[in-house]
Amino acid sequence: MTKAELIEIVAKSARQPKKRVGDTLDIAFEQIARAIRRDKRFWVPGFGTFTVRRRRARAGYNPRTNSPMTIPAARTVGFRPAPELKKGL
Repeated sequence: MTKAELIEIVAKSARQPKKRVGDTLDIAFEQIARAIRRDKRFWVPGFGTFTVRRRRARAGYNPRTNSPMTIPAARTVGFRPAPELKKGL
């Protein structure tokens, strides 16, 4: 599903203009991102938990030249689904 499809579905369900729904979703996603950056975690009951995860540096290969290289350590966002969400899959 794309963001545009989500906006369309929510707009129809809520009987609201797509513009308003799009603006609301933008604000919601912005606040979720802020919470993840600030608290390192964002939890939605019945859906799942977003957390900051650390990846260690590791060996890899440059696909263009096939030469070995070190991929640097990084932080990323991980998602763990709630049991209720897993049950429906």
